[in-house]
Amino acid sequence: MPARTLALLLALALDCLAAPQVALAHSGDGYGGGFVAGVTHPILGWDHVAAMVAVGLWGAFLGAPAIWILPVVFPLVMAFGAVLGILGIPVPAVETGIALSAVVLGLMIVFAVRPPLWVAAVIVGAFAIFHGYAHGTELPATVNAFAYAVGFVISTGLLHLIGIAFGLLVKWPAGRLAVRGAGGVISLAGVAFLTGAV
Repeated sequence: MPARTLALLLALALDCLAAPQVALAHSGDGYGGGFVAGVTHPILGWDHVAAMVAVGLWGAFLGAPAIWILPVVFPLVMAFGAVLGILGIPVPAVETGIALSAVVLGLMIVFAVRPPLWVAAVIVGAFAIFHGYAHGTELPATVNAFAYAVGFVISTGLLHLIGIAFGLLVKWPAGRLAVRGAGGVISLAGVAFLTGAV
């Protein structure tokens, strides 16, 4: 067999072996499906929505620089919690922690609590671990973990922005009452999550 023919057959065989792997890498399930699953996961859970909006509300209530720092701290720590969940590292009382996040953050808004910035960041970050862990453990098996993480971080950021936008009403007396009232609703929702009422 001529050397040129042998080389052609060898190249064809290698191409056939590589083809399935290339097809799997670009099937769309991994990246596209992962991103969509990540985006929808926080907004399809009312417990996540309540807490993430509360972070934005509380940040707006506290003013600069908390209005930007708290919504940055939450997703960063949440991503760490997601890694714990994906790796299967045990974290106790995850659902309780998620429900308590709505209760506590809502109460912070209701009572206009103004702790030092680092204390507020620690509170927000501690609860973010539970939310991230839940996202990580519920990662669909067929999707890409990185795309999934990007999706839920973006979705979380948008929920924070909704809270910030509403929280900016604190500039006016009536708006201040509305924001504190929203905090009360979030806190009551957290109690409902905690007791299993919803």
